[in-house]
Amino acid sequence: MIRLMSQEEIRQTLLRLSHQILERNKEPKNLAIVGIQRRGVHLAARISRIIEESAGKRIPSGRVDITLYRDDLQRIAYQPIVRSTEIPFSIDNMRLILVDDVLYTGRTVRAAIDALLDIGRPRNIQLAVLVDRGHRELPIRADYVGKNIPTSSGQMVEVRVTELDGKDEVLILDKKINEI
Repeated sequence: MIRLMSQEEIRQTLLRLSHQILERNKEPKNLAIVGIQRRGVHLAARISRIIEESAGKRIPSGRVDITLYRDDLQRIAYQPIVRSTEIPFSIDNMRLILVDDVLYTGRTVRAAIDALLDIGRPRNIQLAVLVDRGHRELPIRADYVGKNIPTSSGQMVEVRVTELDGKDEVLILDKKINEI
């Protein structure tokens, strides 16, 4: 196990990502933030708060569940856990910032985009991730990256957030150890 990011490093990274989002989207009008269930939701909420404090304006935020949009649904579980999608605003003509914890193959992001497009027609969708670990299977890239981490396929990146796990940290784990 390798500790990649501490609580303070995550805080600083989210602060930097938030400022980059504001720089690119100078006018926060028609800007909204959507987190991908599970940990992306909590990272999105933090980014939303930072942007609101900096811009002095409330930024709509929501959450999207991608479970039923996964292309591997049959392989992952007989009865998958479906969480809620809550987007309490129209996404039509909005600039959406889609937030996730780890960008890996790109399949989660593709599923999230499919789910969002079933809800409405945003002006654009920008992707913010805490960690990009490579190994893409689809032509998807993040607009905002907290940290690029080259990993092997035998490793796993685990993001922990206080809201779910009791502490903030990013770890690199050897898959073989976890499978025992």
